[in-house]
Amino acid sequence: MNQFPMTVLGAEALKAELEDLKRVKRPQIIAAIADAREHGDLKENAEYHAAREQQGFCEGRIQEIEAKLSNAQIIDVTKMPNNGRVIFGATVSIENVETGEEVTYRIVGDDEADIKKKLISVNSPIARAMIGKEIDDAFTLTTPSSEVEYEIVKVEYI
Repeated sequence: MNQFPMTVLGAEALKAELEDLKRVKRPQIIAAIADAREHGDLKENAEYHAAREQQGFCEGRIQEIEAKLSNAQIIDVTKMPNNGRVIFGATVSIENVETGEEVTYRIVGDDEADIKKKLISVNSPIARAMIGKEIDDAFTLTTPSSEVEYEIVKVEYI
């Protein structure tokens, strides 16, 4: 099977969600199903059908998380020597050469990506353009409307 890169924080977040689903949500749903069964006829019992649907979603998410964790290649960049090269898990500050605008991103796995938190997927075009580059290297990102040139200002393994 293919392994997918994941940061330590991403793996911990998935493990916490899995624990919550198994220890909190699953028992709540089981109790809701038992309670709904006591109300009689199951064919016309909306509470029962809603609880069963919730159970399906919960079990599906549990299986999905377990599969992701079993195929995860957890990478801890804090244990690697910082040689200034952009790698998976690195926090990278880049500057738009034309405008001077600076932005910082962390390169993470697909499931961890959240642009609002400045977490970009390793498979995103900007991350693919940065991987392997070093401080002071420039790269060009092609967007639908133009090409933008960036320079790598800082690389941190935090």
